[in-house]
Amino acid sequence: MHRYIGDKLYWVLHAPRQTGKTTFLQSWMREINAGNEAIACYVTVETCQGITEPEKSIPAICHAIQFHAEVIGLPVPKIIDTDPVSMLGQTLKNWSSLVAPKPLIVLFDEVDVLIDQTLISFLRQLRSGFASRGVGTFPVSIALVGMRDLKDYITASKGGVPPNPGSPFNIKSDSASLSNFQKSDIGRLFAQRTVETGQQITTEALDYIYDQSMGQPWIVNSLFSRATMRVLEQDSTETVTIDHIREARKQMIQARETHLDALGERLRDQRIRKVIQTIITGETNLAMSRTSPDVELAMDLGLVRWDTQTGFTISNPIYEEIMTRYLDAPYHDNLPPPSTWQWAKPDGTLDMDALLKAFQGFWQNNSEVWEQAADYPEAFPHLLLMAFLQRITNGSGRIEREYAAGRGRMDLAVEYHGEWNILEIKLLRQGKSFETLMAEGVKQTLGYRDSFAGVPGNTACRSQDGTPVKCYLIIFDRRPDKPAWGDRIKWLNNGDVTVVGC
Repeated sequence: MHRYIGDKLYWVLHAPRQTGKTTFLQSWMREINAGNEAIACYVTVETCQGITEPEKSIPAICHAIQFHAEVIGLPVPKIIDTDPVSMLGQTLKNWSSLVAPKPLIVLFDEVDVLIDQTLISFLRQLRSGFASRGVGTFPVSIALVGMRDLKDYITASKGGVPPNPGSPFNIKSDSASLSNFQKSDIGRLFAQRTVETGQQITTEALDYIYDQSMGQPWIVNSLFSRATMRVLEQDSTETVTIDHIREARKQMIQARETHLDALGERLRDQRIRKVIQTIITGETNLAMSRTSPDVELAMDLGLVRWDTQTGFTISNPIYEEIMTRYLDAPYHDNLPPPSTWQWAKPDGTLDMDALLKAFQGFWQNNSEVWEQAADYPEAFPHLLLMAFLQRITNGSGRIEREYAAGRGRMDLAVEYHGEWNILEIKLLRQGKSFETLMAEGVKQTLGYRDSFAGVPGNTACRSQDGTPVKCYLIIFDRRPDKPAWGDRIKWLNNGDVTVVGC
């Protein structure tokens, strides 16, 4: 990134929240200032959030510059110009002259909080000084940092109209982003603790952290922190195992920490809703591509990822868990208490047959009314069923989910007291028969069972007594001209799979 300084480039750094942007910027600033190449300063404009009037926001940005310069011991620029149209530009010019003979680099963070005329005025003043940038005249390099690329801010500030070639920041040379950790990065991160304390971690635990986080930095750090300071005693040198990480994961989700809780608010956005609902249901939506604005937004926010093997999926299993719990919370919290259902065998193990028959009855009696209030109507069957399962498994089991756009199904593996059940959900649409969908779904269910059993640490192919684990295919009839309830509610045995019609 030092080429941005040498080549006098203005650029954008964008990445989702809690991926380490601020940590990186401040570290890089210290590295630059420790050498002789230039003078750099980190400046956050977060105090301008929600302010649309330049006469209020531009002075606030200038005061933020003064504050951050003083904090790290740099010359503090004077605010001479009182006109907000030129105040920022004049302040940056004055600052550049103060740090000469070294060039000035400014790293503006939280730029995504600037909106409307505040954003436009901010960018115009940067552009006005761009041509004269140089030692003593204007910052030679400026970074604008936030969650999204600059064109998205400009589009939002113009009411959804994309920027034209004469936009206020067409001087932007490059857009960079921060990636998630690779698996090797996670190992090196914990190795720092091993050097400091002698505490070890198993390879299985490291693999599980990567599988659950897909390298998302905040999740990785949170799992490490909880496992070593809450699940284990803070001064413990006991080796961290996969069981410690699983407990840390459970605590993290139940705590609803700010970063994870904020994911739920994102799901209210109509643009995000379209993308997430398609992924949950496994449907194919030809309007979804990596270049579509809604998908770009979901990916920029770190909610969704795409790869050649799976297509569009939720970014990681922990985000899946949080989003699912957020979306099915209204159903989960208003279901009848589990004591009113038949769901447990005399020995305390899960009676999935009885639970799904109870669900069929509830679906028949309540689904039409409950669906009218659903925020995600296409995913309503999936969310209501998962709410049913969560009421039972909370504290004594867990649900492993697997869904992706274009797969045509959702796969669930439910563990309760060490026993596994495999469930697959499919939607019966107009133009397809129940029998055809059932044949397709039975094959997919058995395929998921076998693939899930191949994951290290899972024994889903066999129950504790060695018999094949139970598999269920739940088919929801979503056809406009669906038959009467008496013909919709089905319970069929198809080889190793029980087919449940709803």
